[in-house]
Amino acid sequence: MADQLYLSLWFPNFRFEALPAALISVLRQFALISGSPENPENAAAKRVTAATVYPINFTESPTYQRLFVNDSRSEDNSDSIIENAVAEATEHLHDDMAVEFEMRWNLWSPELESMASRRIASDEELDAELEANDSDESGAQLDPLWKLRPSTVRFLGFGPQFDDAGFEQNGHIRVEFGLDTPWVMEETLDDEELLEDEDLKALAQKRIQQNIEMLLAFTLSVEKSCGISSRLLWTESGEPLAEKLIARLQRLN
Repeated sequence: MADQLYLSLWFPNFRFEALPAALISVLRQFALISGSPENPENAAAKRVTAATVYPINFTESPTYQRLFVNDSRSEDNSDSIIENAVAEATEHLHDDMAVEFEMRWNLWSPELESMASRRIASDEELDAELEANDSDESGAQLDPLWKLRPSTVRFLGFGPQFDDAGFEQNGHIRVEFGLDTPWVMEETLDDEELLEDEDLKALAQKRIQQNIEMLLAFTLSVEKSCGISSRLLWTESGEPLAEKLIARLQRLN
């Protein structure tokens, strides 16, 4: 069953006034690796897509909310630059509020129908396709079995009085990755017929590993560059993510 995935971050001797700077630091690390393998310099992937401020707890209506347009529809999208978006959203932030920012990255997702049709393709066709993928670093243009899709990541910064000091459990900053599907691929790995095909299995292993590498690269970058005192990568069910990842990859070996 799919599970919600989170990263909680705590900072040493943390003061509420330092929350905007801490958020900027974490968002910058995400921006460094959020461009797709096809286009690492994708400017839109380095921008904030939405910002929201919640008072008291999450049952209250937001006091601030903004969606940013980061494409050709906007004549000036400078407000979505990380530093500008954080400054605007936190301008009137109080210690009983939480602020949330959304950004996106591109993760590999399987085309299960395409995989099923590939099982009836000739060995020559599969060999030719996989050889083409190997000759291209991303494989994005030549790989009809997997697609890069944008996935929203949410970053929440908590005031010390928000939700009865919930930061003690959630972290001063909590990163919400959404469902853990891109990293464990339960639906894909439950397809026993697919896993009997060594070529498709090898491709699945490659794509899942690339998603895992993105997750680990961000987590380690935050640990190295953001001055945190501790971090916790966790799932809503409490099942250790590392065990799930190991179990899934073992099925592909």
